[in-house]
Amino acid sequence: MTETRRRRILICLAAFWVCALPLSCLIGPVAISPAEVFQAFWARLGLTAPPPDQASYLVVGNIRLARVVIAALCGASLAMAGVTLQGVLRNPLADPFTLGISAGAACGASLVIATGEAASPAALLGLSRAGFIAPAALAGALLALFGTIWLGSAKDAALRRESVVLAGIAVSAFLGALVALIKALHEESVTSIVFWLLGSLQGRSWESLPLLLVTFAPGFLVVGLNFRKLDLLCLGDEEAAQLGLNVGRTRFCLLTGAGMMTAGCVAVAGIIAFVGLVVPHLLRMCLGGSHGPLLAGAFFGGGLLLVFADALARCLPGGQELPVGVVTALLGGPFFALLVRRR
Repeated sequence: MTETRRRRILICLAAFWVCALPLSCLIGPVAISPAEVFQAFWARLGLTAPPPDQASYLVVGNIRLARVVIAALCGASLAMAGVTLQGVLRNPLADPFTLGISAGAACGASLVIATGEAASPAALLGLSRAGFIAPAALAGALLALFGTIWLGSAKDAALRRESVVLAGIAVSAFLGALVALIKALHEESVTSIVFWLLGSLQGRSWESLPLLLVTFAPGFLVVGLNFRKLDLLCLGDEEAAQLGLNVGRTRFCLLTGAGMMTAGCVAVAGIIAFVGLVVPHLLRMCLGGSHGPLLAGAFFGGGLLLVFADALARCLPGGQELPVGVVTALLGGPFFALLVRRR
């Protein structure tokens, strides 16, 4: 894999990513002409004056564009976390939910829904009275992550990659049982809990963006600044230690960074599967195994996949839409099964 080819692939991904943002704003229950959409899009970015039609400007700038931006960042979070986890754990089947993060978020959100703070899918949005769901999901995700890391640590505080995977499975199983118990004890909230667990970007607005960025930004920095150490970890613990790397501390930092990115995404959009599993494998086929290009490609590729999946979710007739988690599972499940079978 030559450096020139990697650069061309990354440039193409970035170009498709930039084009996907305004194009996705064309899709919605309210019919708006492409000219009005693009005019409102550039005006919302501050590059042109607001259009005379304030209705289209509000729909595109405040509703559709916010949803598309959140989808792009959530996809980037999951894909970059998947690249990091597969590198740290040296497990090709690792994804952002291996460490029990999704189960923790589900447990936190289910507790808030069941206690009556919210009882309908429409109440899952924003930071209103029912807006304790997203912070509770974030807290649950981070607690599950640190619980998994603690369980997977040896007495000398060094992380064992095999133990971390097993600890993640144990934490996921326990928290999944708690969610089932909550649903059994609060039957009136089952619909709302299931809606959240399926993952959805419906109704997300600019108010949801700070909650996502507060964990995505530090996680992004931690992973981005340590991508060379991630390459060393892939050589094996002994080889990395001989090259002067503190294996335990580095693994802890990278797992925390990946977990924070995933936690913010899950808190905002619910459970979205397969993005962190499929995108890294696709990128390795195109970019090779170096984690610098892989992480850059994951930012654009993961965003593209989730923006595309969300656009498909909004294409149902009558203004209805599917949860985006269902779309990613329908797209990613057969593809990954085929990939595993071929390899």
